[in-house]
Amino acid sequence: TYFQQCGGLDCRPVSIEITYGLERLAMYLQDVESIWDLAWDGQRTYGDIWLPFEKGQCTYNFEASNPERLHQLFAIYEAEATDLVARRLPAPALDYVLKCSHTFNLLEARGVISVTERTASIGRIRALARQVAEAWLAERQALGFPLLAEPQRAAWAAAHPELAATGR
Repeated sequence: TYFQQCGGLDCRPVSIEITYGLERLAMYLQDVESIWDLAWDGQRTYGDIWLPFEKGQCTYNFEASNPERLHQLFAIYEAEATDLVARRLPAPALDYVLKCSHTFNLLEARGVISVTERTASIGRIRALARQVAEAWLAERQALGFPLLAEPQRAAWAAAHPELAATGR
């Protein structure tokens, strides 16, 4: 997967994620078609260990979750993310944006979000994600991008003299 943007901000350079999980690699190595058939320890399969968990999660997601409480949680997580961005704490703010996204997905699974509410909620999550990305970038900039090698830091400072001069 190529990441050209993150939080609505362009990635320079474009980064790459290798998306083969351990389970997929194990399926190839064990020559099985289903994740549930992976040998776990010679006596049990992946399905023996994880299928009950998966069924429980599916039951919760589609039947047992409480939509009213999920709406309340979404509002709480959104407010917390907003407050954390305002306090310039991008890492914990990201946690709450992810909680918003997950809670939105649970509401979607329950089928309790209208088309209008869906569009509005996605827009709010995207706006929060962008605010978190901007706050994270500002934090790294204020630190002088310490993980960049010196040549890249010098190139960045040359490209942004108005910011480099302030030490930000």
